[in-house]
Amino acid sequence: MRIILPHPVLLMVKLLAEPWDLGEGGYQIGKFPSGWAEWNGKYRDCVRDYWRGEPSMLSEFAERFTGSSDLYREERRGPTASINFLTAHDGFTLNDLVTYNEKHNHANGENNNDGESYNRSWNCGSEGPTDDPVVNELRACQKRNFLTTLFLSQGIPMLVAGDELSRTQQGNNNAYCQDNEISWLNWDNCDQQLLAFTQKLIELRRRHPVFRRRRWFRGQPVKDGEIEDIAWFKFDGKHMQEEDWQHDYAKSFGVFINGRGMRSRTSLGVRVVDDSFYIIFNAYHGCIDYKLPSKEYAEDWTKVLDTSKGYVVTDGDEGEKFKADGTITVHDNSILLLHHAILKHENLP
Repeated sequence: MRIILPHPVLLMVKLLAEPWDLGEGGYQIGKFPSGWAEWNGKYRDCVRDYWRGEPSMLSEFAERFTGSSDLYREERRGPTASINFLTAHDGFTLNDLVTYNEKHNHANGENNNDGESYNRSWNCGSEGPTDDPVVNELRACQKRNFLTTLFLSQGIPMLVAGDELSRTQQGNNNAYCQDNEISWLNWDNCDQQLLAFTQKLIELRRRHPVFRRRRWFRGQPVKDGEIEDIAWFKFDGKHMQEEDWQHDYAKSFGVFINGRGMRSRTSLGVRVVDDSFYIIFNAYHGCIDYKLPSKEYAEDWTKVLDTSKGYVVTDGDEGEKFKADGTITVHDNSILLLHHAILKHENLP
C-alpha cells in the first residue's frame, strides 16, 4: 500500500479501501497508511446499534460521530480517512434496516441460509411492510435519524443509491443474484419527502465546513479565554463527566460544535471560520426537555432541523428561536440541530 502512494499517476487519485477480507488477519480497519481512506465498518455498526436502542453506546457513538480518531489518528491521518456509511452494496438497504429484524432471502434459492444473519436492524414494531401509521411514522423518523447522523458526522459520507428514495429489496440482504424488481430502483415509487430531506441535508453540509473538518477535535479552548472546539452536555445543561459516558441506560446527549474552532486555513491562507451548532441526539423512546448551554457558548439559537417532524432549513434565520439557558423539548427517537450565526453577527479577527 505504501508503494502505491508516490506513483506519479496515482498521486492524483483518491485511494479508498474496503479494509476487510476473509481469513486470518483479514480485518485491517484503521491499518492503512496515510493517503488512504477506509470504509469504516465500526461506524456502520455503532450507529445502527445506537439508533436501535442498544445500551452503553454513548461513548463509542461520540467517537464515531467525531471521525473515529481511535482508528485514524496514527500516521498523521485526519477525519477524512473515515468513509462513514450505514449501508453498502450488500446487506439491507436503509429502508429495510428499519423494516425488518430478519433477512428474507428465500428468493435466492438457498433456503434463507445466505447473507448476514446479524444485521443490527430494528423493524420498529412490525416485520415487513405494514399499514400501521405509528410504525410507519417511526420508520420514517429513523431513516431521517440515520441520514442526519451520517451527514453531520466528521469524515466522508457514503450514501448507497436509492437509500434517499426509500428503496427496498423486500428484506433481501444478499441480492447480488437478483436482476429484477428486488434489486432495481423503482423510479415510480420514490419517497419524495425523504429525497427532499436528504437534499437539504447535503446542502446544509455543503454550506458549513464545521461538518467537514480536516483536523481532529481537541476538546480544549480554541484560544486563551475562548470556549472549547467541542463540548458535550447532559439534558440538565451540565457538561458530560467521565461516569456519564459509562451508564448503560444513557441514550441521549447534546454536543456543541464551535465554528471558530477548526484551526484550518484556505489555500490563500485565510482562517476558516463557520457558524456554531448544537446537536441533541435522543435514542430514548420518550421525550426529553433539554436545558440549552449557557450564554458563553451562544446568546441565542435557531432550530434548523428536527427529524421527528422531517423539518430542515438551510438558512439559519428561518427557524424557531431559543435563548441560552432556555429549555427545548426533544422528541423520542429524534435529532435536533440548533444554529448560532457567528459569521453574520460577530466581528471576526
